[in-house]
Amino acid sequence: MNAPVTTKPTIQSATTEAQQTFGTEGIAPMERPSLVTRILMAVVAWAERLNLKHSKVGNPPVYDNATFPWAAEIEKEWHLIRAELERVLVRQSELPSFQDISTDVKTISQDTGWKTFFLAGYGLKSEKNVAQCPETWRIVQKIPGLKTAMFSIFEPGKHLPAHRGPYNGVLRLHLGLIVPEPRDKLAIRVENQICHWEEGKALIFDDAFNHEAWNHTDKTRVVLFVDFVKPLGFPARFVNWALLNIAIFTPFIREGLDNHNEWEKRFYAEAEAFRNRAAS
Repeated sequence: MNAPVTTKPTIQSATTEAQQTFGTEGIAPMERPSLVTRILMAVVAWAERLNLKHSKVGNPPVYDNATFPWAAEIEKEWHLIRAELERVLVRQSELPSFQDISTDVKTISQDTGWKTFFLAGYGLKSEKNVAQCPETWRIVQKIPGLKTAMFSIFEPGKHLPAHRGPYNGVLRLHLGLIVPEPRDKLAIRVENQICHWEEGKALIFDDAFNHEAWNHTDKTRVVLFVDFVKPLGFPARFVNWALLNIAIFTPFIREGLDNHNEWEKRFYAEAEAFRNRAAS
């Protein structure tokens, strides 16, 4: 394991930036992908190279938060997000495991240690979940190019193995909401940097770099998990816009939506039944 580094990482040199790989290490390959799938994968690989070339913010694994001035605005209101999270966690045991919603995550997580509370993703929104967290929803609207927003919940002992995200046209923000001690047992490694979450502080990184995360404490860790569009110049900006808007029609996103809708029906039906029993 690499030695820990400062939690305020700086922009990396161009030499480091050029080392982003394009394979999907940590993700099991599909068996005999169809012609359409192979074409799509080739287009994505081409777009990723275009994104690296035309990035307006460089291509470091981990960003200095000063690169994104709006991050400070998110941090200022973190306690409002934390308050809504605590109400959600009253039913923590009933929240879905990440792979129950996004089945492709089964390649890196098959237990119940990584849970989620989904707000929105790629043009799709959970109206009922958003209604439970109106302040959180208001605050994330401050993020330019918002694509996904959810609570990411790591149960005690959870270790997410090394992997890379599917596409480098978005960047990821983790806002620390519940970060237990001891610090040295809870971290995320992105490429060669080990970073520690802090409550009320944003961590912004490129999940297309190899990364892993772990919670070796005896308490739950929770972050606000956000993906937002990477700032790009022409022509990458337009290619990226097209791919991100096409994503909603892919089987992965549609299946995830269906899975979430089924969970949502059960979750809120049970809540309604409980309220009815209490009122009778």
